[in-house]
Amino acid sequence: MKNDHRELGRELHLFATSPLVGSGLPLWLPDGAVIRGELEKLAAEEAERSGCRRVYTPVMAKRELYERSGHWDKFSADMFPVMNVGGESFVLRPANCPHHAMVYAAQGRSIRDLPFRLSEVGSMFRSELSGVLSGLARVRQINLDDAHVFCAPEQVAGEVVLALEAIQRCYRLLGLEVSYYRLSLDGPGGGFLGTRAQWDDAEAQLRRALDQLELPYVAAPGEAAFYGPKIDVQVLDGQGREETLSTVQLDFNQPERFNLEYVGSDGGRHRPVMIHRGLLGSMERMTAQLIERFAGRMPPWLSPVQVRVLPVSASQQNVAEGLANRLRQRGIRTELSSDGSLGARIRASRLQRVAYLAIIGAEEARADTVNVVLPALEQRGSLAAVDFVEKVSSEVAERVQQPRPLP
Repeated sequence: MKNDHRELGRELHLFATSPLVGSGLPLWLPDGAVIRGELEKLAAEEAERSGCRRVYTPVMAKRELYERSGHWDKFSADMFPVMNVGGESFVLRPANCPHHAMVYAAQGRSIRDLPFRLSEVGSMFRSELSGVLSGLARVRQINLDDAHVFCAPEQVAGEVVLALEAIQRCYRLLGLEVSYYRLSLDGPGGGFLGTRAQWDDAEAQLRRALDQLELPYVAAPGEAAFYGPKIDVQVLDGQGREETLSTVQLDFNQPERFNLEYVGSDGGRHRPVMIHRGLLGSMERMTAQLIERFAGRMPPWLSPVQVRVLPVSASQQNVAEGLANRLRQRGIRTELSSDGSLGARIRASRLQRVAYLAIIGAEEARADTVNVVLPALEQRGSLAAVDFVEKVSSEVAERVQQPRPLP
C-alpha cells in the first residue's frame, strides 16, 4: 500500500518488532523516539496552557480498582491475566482514568479547586488478538496523551470548549484535517451506566459546546463510552480509512462509583463530573497517522535529523564542524556527514527525509555561506551561514509544516 506506515517505519528505522519481545509491542528506535518525544512535548505544552497539572501513576493496580470503576465488568476479556502477588490480585491497567480519580480523591476538594485538571502520557494495556495487530496503529501497549478534568456540572460546557480548541490548535500544527466531529451517544443495545437524566444533560452539554464553536457534527447512537457520551474527532488515514484520534468524553459513572465529592459554595457536598480528554490520542496511532500523512517526510520540528551538514572535501571539515556546533547550540538536531562522494551523501540524506541539507565547499568556506538544499520544496540556493542558522531555528521553533522557500 502507498505510504504504509509499517513499510516506511522499517525503511526509515523509526520502529521495529522482535519475536522475543512479542507482537503488538513495538520498539521505538532512536529516530522514532524523537518523533514521539516531540509529540509528547506538544501535548504537555497544550495541557499546561489549559491549566492541567502533570501527574505520574502506576501502570498496574489491584483488580479491585477496576471492579469499582466498572472496567472489569466491561473489559476483563480484553485485559491481561491477573497477577497474584502476596495474596493480592493485580492487573495491568486498561485505562488511566481510575488512577486519576484516586489522585482527585487524595485530599478534600471544594468548589474553589474546580476545575481540577490532570494530565499524563500514561501506558495502558489491551490483550489484543494477534490477528488484529498492525504496526503502530493497533498495539498491546498504548501510550496515551491523557487528561482528566473534574469540574462542577455548570462548568462542563466551558471545559469541553477548552478541549476542542486545544485539539484544533494541535491539528493545525500537525497538518491534519478533521473528516468530521462525531457526537457519540448511547443506544438501544444496553451496557451503558447511569440514569437517563444524566445522559440527557451530558449530551446537551456536548451539543452546546459544538454549537458554540460552530462545529458541524454527526450524531452516532450506540457509539458512546459505557460511562458517558463523547465527541470523537474523526480523520482519514493514509489509506482512506476512518480513525478516531482525539476524544472528549463525559463520565458521571466513576465519580459516583468512587464517591468523589467537593464542597460547594452552599457548604453542601456535591458530585463532580469527570471529563476524559485526549488531544493527540495514543502516541502510536498518531505517529502512524503522521508517517502516512507526510509519506515519512516529517515537518522540520518532527524530523529526527533536522540538518545534515555536508562538506564537499576534507578541506572544509573544520568549517562544517563549526556550523554543526552552532546549530546544535540552538537545539537543532544536526549530523555531520563526510564519508563517501557528495552525490551519494545527498541521495542518502534525501532517502532519510532530512529536512535541511547544508553543503559547504571551498567557496562557501571562504565566504561563510551555505549551499542550502530543501528536499521538501526541491529548492537549492545560497544563504549566509548566520542566516541559515536563524532560518532553521525559527522554523523549528514555530513548528512549520515545511521549510519556507529560500529568498
